Amino acid sequence: MSAQRGKDLLIRVANGGGFTAVAGLRTRQIAFNAETVDVTHAESAGRWRELLSGAGVRRASIAGAGVFRDEASDARLRQLFFDGAVETYQVVVPAFGTLEGLFQITSLEYRGDHAGEVTFDMALESAGALGFTAA
Repeated sequence: MSAQRGKDLLIRVANGGGFTAVAGLRTRQIAFNAETVDVTHAESAGRWRELLSGAGVRRASIAGAGVFRDEASDARLRQLFFDGAVETYQVVVPAFGTLEGLFQITSLEYRGDHAGEVTFDMALESAGALGFTAA
């Protein structure tokens, strides 16, 4: 994959009939993690650790920071957070593909400077199986 503009990585939330970009994210990040299941035993070759293939828990984390474009996007994310709702999100990574699945907002933080705009940070954790469509 060649170098891409960071602003082209999009996070979208379901809006009933399609998807809407999540506010005005200036920074965003996605991380994939997989826990392992250790099945090492007394007869493991050379006492090297052995892992159980295909086992363990996989998850994705998304984080972003930015400004709200309007009151509606602020209200939508705030309501999803306070409801503890699990909603469908899409993450579009240019020249890579689109990740889609259920996520829950686990953190929503607001801050502001005296002479600046109100900004926010948010974090989401996957809440089910994720689908991937290559670009």
